[in-house]
Amino acid sequence: MISLARVALAMYNYKIGTVWGIPIRVNISLVVFLPVLAWLIGGTQQITDYAGLVDAVAGTNLDVAALTAGNTGWLVGSAAAIGLFASVAVHELGHAAAARRYGIETSAITLWILGGLASLDRLPKEPGKEFVIAIAGPLASVLTAAVAFAALFVIPSSAPVLVFVVGWLAVMNVTLTVFNLLPAFPMDGGRILRAFLARNRPYVDATRIAARIGTIFAVLFALLGVFGRAPMLLLLALFVYSAANGESRIVALEATLDGFVVSDVLGDDVRPTVDESASLSEFAETVLADRRGDHVVVDRSGTVVGVVDLDSLKGHDGDRDTTTVGDVTTTDLPSVDRNQAAFEALRELDKSRYAFVTDRGSVVGIVARDDFATLLELTGLSQRDRVAQ
Repeated sequence: MISLARVALAMYNYKIGTVWGIPIRVNISLVVFLPVLAWLIGGTQQITDYAGLVDAVAGTNLDVAALTAGNTGWLVGSAAAIGLFASVAVHELGHAAAARRYGIETSAITLWILGGLASLDRLPKEPGKEFVIAIAGPLASVLTAAVAFAALFVIPSSAPVLVFVVGWLAVMNVTLTVFNLLPAFPMDGGRILRAFLARNRPYVDATRIAARIGTIFAVLFALLGVFGRAPMLLLLALFVYSAANGESRIVALEATLDGFVVSDVLGDDVRPTVDESASLSEFAETVLADRRGDHVVVDRSGTVVGVVDLDSLKGHDGDRDTTTVGDVTTTDLPSVDRNQAAFEALRELDKSRYAFVTDRGSVVGIVARDDFATLLELTGLSQRDRVAQ
């Protein structure tokens, strides 16, 4: 269910600051890519092409020779590259500001090789709210472009490097806005499309349609990347395809689990218990008797302290008689309330196979990701039966 993009963004992030209490992080992919981008922008041909564009936009007459003399090209490229990703951060802050308006917080903003990602705590299901949050990013980019364009009229012509960089950022922010408004879900344009589709159809169906359109754009990006020899478009195609299909599955999963709570997930199948003082040899015999691989571990008072499964036996072939269950019990588990919504609890299990189940603050059991799979299977069978009838 986790997209490749989210997996990549979860690794090697470095916090560089905080805005409105939101951590701003830089992914290692961007750290590696920035010098390459600076080199690309600072090349003589690139500066020549962009200088002509900036001249046309701002009515200036930039001296290309001065911009490319010595190490000036590297200075121009570095400033432009850093400015571009600062603009991306502003774009993501636009999303965060709009989300906060609806009581939705942003846990972090991550800048990476393909742009930025504002990690919202949740996504609104109301079409109007999603539209406002989605459009806020492009509007922030338009505002950034307008500020950069206005600055061109006050920057002295004696500072050609500054004129070029600011003019380039004005052009790039407009380009960023247009590109982000493509209906390639889950980009901003794709989310705007879903918001419109969700006005007169179920949210799951709107997501499915938007994801299919996003997949079409992913194929187009891939073809352009291959025939245009543009590796960045290939990466973008992979991101759009992975993220679109991943979010479509997550939304469908959330809809399937709607109305269920953790106690429904547990059902009547009570996970067997084993005392923490038991040896691993005794636990192995219990597993054979119960024919159940995972067991809830309890202490002498009967309090749940963790979970043990067959993996705990690995590496203990020679000392099972002297090693106790308590020695290998997994106790560092997240907690979910028995009355908590099933989908929210499943999200808590994103990085853990098991979780404590609590009732009024007391641990009453253990729930596993596999338990959700069982509920989903039963729910799917029930839905098919209703359709058949």
